Amino acid sequence: MLRRLFRPEFVACLFALLILTTCTTARADEDIVHFGNSIHVSKDTTAGDVVCFFCSVHIDGKVNGDTVVFFGDVDLEGSSKHDVVNFFGSVHAGNNSSIGEDLVNFFGSVRLGENVSVGSNLVVMFGGLQAAQSASVGEDRVLFPAWIFWVPFVAIFGGISILVSEYRAYQRRRLLRGY
Repeated sequence: MLRRLFRPEFVACLFALLILTTCTTARADEDIVHFGNSIHVSKDTTAGDVVCFFCSVHIDGKVNGDTVVFFGDVDLEGSSKHDVVNFFGSVHAGNNSSIGEDLVNFFGSVRLGENVSVGSNLVVMFGGLQAAQSASVGEDRVLFPAWIFWVPFVAIFGGISILVSEYRAYQRRRLLRGY
């Protein structure tokens, strides 16, 4: 009886039931969180925090909080009062748009149009930056081009590949010497 009770399927179902009954949903008045579904903040709309996983965000209106995107793009035509953070995607800030605080992008590109203002810092890690002359950044611009990451990565991977192939060739020669 105990063996039948503690089967993996039964334990997995109990665990899933426990998770589903104890988890509460996140609630906020203006926050938008999506997974795999793109978000559009229209022109006359205001949003709180905007978070998107595996999707893109298009902002024509106003975001009063942070905008965070993983594996997607940010297209900003309106304004974002706080930070805009993007991982593995591109950020395009259209003409006359504004970011209240920081703009951070990892492994992607950033394009700033005419009269774009970034309140604090602009950080582009392992990507590219195209900015118009009239784009303004309040504090620091930190740029690390992609080659700073990829050149050492490829060199280390290439070195390990050469070592492994030479060791295999050595083992093969040693094995064939016996014949």
